[in-house]
Amino acid sequence: MKGVKSLSTNVRLALISLLICGLVFPIVMTGIGQVALPWQSNGSQVYYDGKSIGSELIAQNFTVPAFFHPRNNSASGVDPDITLKDAMSQVPRIHNATGISESVLNATLLKYKHYTLFFFGTPYVNVLEINLYLLKTYPSIYSQYVQ
Repeated sequence: MKGVKSLSTNVRLALISLLICGLVFPIVMTGIGQVALPWQSNGSQVYYDGKSIGSELIAQNFTVPAFFHPRNNSASGVDPDITLKDAMSQVPRIHNATGISESVLNATLLKYKHYTLFFFGTPYVNVLEINLYLLKTYPSIYSQYVQ
């Protein structure tokens, strides 16, 4: 009898722990996230023409020469940012594909650059942010790429 009572106590404790850790806690945390940080907790979605076109936090697969491309040869491949140097190395290709002057493209990159540590560290740009700017600023050039 003592073994059965001990087993039933352990099973009840396991079920209570399962309910609290597997159901109550995630629901409470999701609710807090939705109230406190709704944009972030929904994946930092970026919209264009009312449609979700990606996330600010995950790299998008741009392969058309008219767009900036994320880096594809290092780390996990899902980094949404590229260094300013890498972005500037892509400017001639985008200029050739679109006819947008290299000076305008370089100025756009400088306008949208961020730093890893405030104003220190390696400058970088978010690929989706830059490509979205190009879509909005040059609709006649990029309209063929929008579905």
